[in-house]
Amino acid sequence: MKVLVREPIAEAGIDLLRARFEVDVETDGDLAARIADYDAIIIRSGTRLTADLIERGTRLKVIGRAGVGVDNVDVEAASKRGIVVANAPQSTVISAAEHTIGLLLALTRRIPQAHAALKEGRWDRSSFGGLELADKTLGLVGFGRIGQQVARRARGLEMRVLAYDPYVAGERFRELGARRAESLEELLAAADFVSLHATLTPESRGLIGRDELARMKDGVRIVNVARGELLDEDALLAALESGEVAGAALDVFSEEPYAGPLLGLENVVVTPHLAASTHEAQDRAGLIVAEQVAAALEGGVVTNAVNVPSVAAEDLDVLGPYLPLAAQLGALAIELAGGSAERLDLRYLGELAERDTRLLTVAALDGAFQGRVEEPVNYVNAPLVARARGMEVREERRRASRDFRSLMTVTAVAGGREFAVAGAVMGREHEPRLVRALGYEVEIALQPLMLFVVNDDRPGMIGRIGTILGEAGVNIANMAVSRNRPEDRALMVLALDDPIPPEVLDLIAAEPGLLDPRAIAFERGRGS
Repeated sequence: MKVLVREPIAEAGIDLLRARFEVDVETDGDLAARIADYDAIIIRSGTRLTADLIERGTRLKVIGRAGVGVDNVDVEAASKRGIVVANAPQSTVISAAEHTIGLLLALTRRIPQAHAALKEGRWDRSSFGGLELADKTLGLVGFGRIGQQVARRARGLEMRVLAYDPYVAGERFRELGARRAESLEELLAAADFVSLHATLTPESRGLIGRDELARMKDGVRIVNVARGELLDEDALLAALESGEVAGAALDVFSEEPYAGPLLGLENVVVTPHLAASTHEAQDRAGLIVAEQVAAALEGGVVTNAVNVPSVAAEDLDVLGPYLPLAAQLGALAIELAGGSAERLDLRYLGELAERDTRLLTVAALDGAFQGRVEEPVNYVNAPLVARARGMEVREERRRASRDFRSLMTVTAVAGGREFAVAGAVMGREHEPRLVRALGYEVEIALQPLMLFVVNDDRPGMIGRIGTILGEAGVNIANMAVSRNRPEDRALMVLALDDPIPPEVLDLIAAEPGLLDPRAIAFERGRGS
């Protein structure tokens, strides 16, 4: 496989990729003409991957962004194509937090202005009096990784920290000594300093505009190291000129490089998008994104994918062994339902119910659609494929599990009928095992080739299956038989060493007392 490194990353990251793939490091040239040659591309903030470019990347499996933001990537277009978009969200956290504090200090103590005056030969102490940060209120708009690290450092400077982020649990605010604002308006009215750390989305674009600036205290100071588009620069310019806003420290702008009127104001401190520009952050970003790209190309779990449910490390340790089980149960439920379903119900019982199971749901959908739709399916676009085909997906969690520490059930609903299968992982090797199917309790290891047969519960049925398969040269590796009541019907589940030819499946179906045989080939992700 081939990887294109379009913008510079750490040599350690390039070495990691070169040990596994063919790597080209090309920072110029016509990307539109070359992108079709690569399975992966690594970029920073200087390359914009539009829907058109992504469409041209016919081999692309993963886009790696060596940094935090992915607003220069059309994630929706990538998702529709099943392309993983991965970033390095933790690589620049410390650097960005430190830069925020640096800008706060530069703004309040007028360090850049005093530096420039002294360089010009002016010893002018009286013109550059400043403010202390201690006992002032710092309002953090956004309380993610960077915002939380800023809070830690601000508390060390004896500032009061007020933060607004509706997506962060209240306990996290308390842990970091911050007070939670119930609304953006509450924060803006109370803060002496406002620092932006929100993610750029269509909803957050222009988050701080003329109305928001008017709600702030007179003499407020604003810091932005997040995204320039969060802030209405024209409104900020007017507020700075009127004195409504006493000062601003800006590292990012709506258009970069920036050459606008904010540069001419004495009460504005600026840096050219430097928050992530430390040697440590750059090295971390390059190595992390290289690891993510390698995982995507080699079929591993991409922990930093922005278009696949992200899973905390502690959850992944628990969920990881269940991913193959989820895919197999998804494929098995759909096959038993006849190849399609209008709804897929997923139930997580026991310890699984205490975890973030979204990744398992995606894995089940991936298994359900493999080989059944024309387009390639993976964890990225499996939910989109379900939506496009009108398949409803439901999740349920219950902490109680009668017989297993953790149990996963997948039910395909088709034509008003339910086809349910359940499984668990067992032993030190975390072996996926089927424990329930079609209303019968069974226990058998899920293998690449399996046969399911409902049969009359009478002597000779097991022997007849063995005879038919033996005469066809199909070896039985393992077998489980289950019944609910004597002399009713039973279920035979067989693990096989060899594929069953269609004509042999027809012989089994024609045998009296053997009903609706289904051969499942998990190695191809589909039933036959």
